[in-house]
Amino acid sequence: MGLSDRTVIRGDMIRRGAPLLALAGLLAGVLSSAARAEVVIGVAVPRSGAYVGVGEQVLRGVEAAARDFNAKGGLDGQPIRLDVQDDACDSNKAVAVANHYANSGVRLVVGHVCSNASIAASEIYAANGTTMITAASVSSRLTDRGLPTIFRVCGRDDDQAKLSATVLAERFRDRKIAILSDQTPGARNLAAATKENLNRIGTNEAISTQFTPSDGDDAALADRLKEAGIAVVYYGGDAREMGRLVRISAERGFKPQWFGTSAIATQEFATFAGPASNGALMTFYLDPRRKPEAAQVVQAFKAEGTEPEGSTIYGYAALQALVAAGNFARSVDSRRIAATLHSERFDLVLGPVGFDAKGDVTAQGYVLYVWKDGTFTYAN
Repeated sequence: MGLSDRTVIRGDMIRRGAPLLALAGLLAGVLSSAARAEVVIGVAVPRSGAYVGVGEQVLRGVEAAARDFNAKGGLDGQPIRLDVQDDACDSNKAVAVANHYANSGVRLVVGHVCSNASIAASEIYAANGTTMITAASVSSRLTDRGLPTIFRVCGRDDDQAKLSATVLAERFRDRKIAILSDQTPGARNLAAATKENLNRIGTNEAISTQFTPSDGDDAALADRLKEAGIAVVYYGGDAREMGRLVRISAERGFKPQWFGTSAIATQEFATFAGPASNGALMTFYLDPRRKPEAAQVVQAFKAEGTEPEGSTIYGYAALQALVAAGNFARSVDSRRIAATLHSERFDLVLGPVGFDAKGDVTAQGYVLYVWKDGTFTYAN
């Protein structure tokens, strides 16, 4: 916003000898008004690395929400400007991004995507009173610490692990099950939680192992699992890694029932796995595209030639929640917005939701999906 948009400094003020201090004060007031004329919201997503596909989904949803809400007056009457930063799903980079926002005065953040990044950055956000809301970080530890300005619109990994274990026990109890994880925190945590829940139910896996994904290691692992007679493989890894493992295994004649997590809810999985992706199961949040509250947003995406799959609508909902709370509180203050998120319920594209004392969204759970012909749908 320029000076001419809101205020005109008349030439006669200068010609009449208006005191320089008064003029300086007026200019300062104008500039201050201009500085307050927009609210900057940080968007921290991976734009590089293994989880870039999920990052693109979240960013796409946030950008669409910003356009929609700016057309309706923004946040508390101020237009929204996004400050997008790449954390590459890396904890150290996430801390750097959080410090960037802190030093820039950004106190509202949509992010991060990976749980390790969100957990690392959230300490800085909490210390600065920054309200952070994630569309994709599922670690229970993120919200179990009770940080008052940290929220999520997605589900929790402990709930996801319970569903995965239940499906494995009920559908594949009499078949040899392998539980795999790589070295990433998300994969390790989900694999461990699924194993724990599966064993608690009374079903034991035949193999539980960690590996380092690569073409050579994937091939060796596929041969090992095939020789052991494994019929079902649960893997907590990301879309690229699981997609490659599925493809290499199929090429070597190993075609078990594959079972993944919310980390493969992106087209990248089918791209990397190829036709071998057909039939793969995964757990993921409820599909908001089917909700009537999201119909208009979904239609707008499709009109632009984009399918709002995976975490896209959750990215939209994350920004929508911040805007709804700010407009309700009539404030852009991050602490007031956080308090409002805790105390009120909002009609989002996810439906009517609230946030509990931990910052977890209410009424959002996990369901089972199956991949077919390059996309995923509810499993029977």
